[in-house]
Amino acid sequence: MDKNFLKKIIERKKIEIAEHKKTDSEQSVREIAEKSAGNKIFFYNALKKTGDSGISIIAEIKRASPSKGEIKIDLNAAKLAEAYRIGGAAAISVLTDSYFFKGSFNDFKIAKKSGLLPVLRKDFIISSYQIFQSAALLKADAILLIAKILSKEQLKDYVSLAGQLGMSALVEVDSEKSINEAHFANAEIIGINNRNLNTFKTDITNAARLASMIDKKIISIAASGIKNKKDIEESRKAGLYNFLIGESLVRADNTVSFLKKLRGET
Repeated sequence: MDKNFLKKIIERKKIEIAEHKKTDSEQSVREIAEKSAGNKIFFYNALKKTGDSGISIIAEIKRASPSKGEIKIDLNAAKLAEAYRIGGAAAISVLTDSYFFKGSFNDFKIAKKSGLLPVLRKDFIISSYQIFQSAALLKADAILLIAKILSKEQLKDYVSLAGQLGMSALVEVDSEKSINEAHFANAEIIGINNRNLNTFKTDITNAARLASMIDKKIISIAASGIKNKKDIEESRKAGLYNFLIGESLVRADNTVSFLKKLRGET
């Protein structure tokens, strides 16, 4: 994996934003977003309710990734979202990056359609335009903000903007430095990535190592590389009870039973 791969993703994202603006201007999506602000409490509260097992899982719809290639390129987003609901997921995450992750706005809209679970837009957000777009065109309950690709001032502004538009912001961190930036941004939800975004290599211990550095009032989430119940139990020892899981769920032969097993129901 090219160590500068993240830079390539960001450069591609700039091109996509320019293309989107040709169809939907920033002014138009901003006006729609401000008129149709949702309820950011929906996503936040879903993670607070860990249930009898004490675990909350954000289950991800993910067709492919730069590091793994195709995961399940022909997945049925509607059926997978329903399986996540039945399996007891607290929320759903949807990759909307099309170029590198083969996701789409359509996948997001399908997951959102039932309205029974809050849905997170997972993408590389580098512009306020994408935040307005998330609220106006996708009706997202939450967005992912990656500390590594934003200045701390941008991060703070974007967390605030998401809240003003009725969305929660899940701030992704991968180091002590980015945790400090998330605190500066007044993040209420922080996801600790086990994956290095420069190399896309995964270290399952990263979240457990950094968890103690996060303010206890903040919801902390372990993300990436979680493959089984053992991985969850190891993270729980570090005080982590919320998990974002994609690949292992998408690849599972029986999504519902595997999700229930991860949650400790079976």
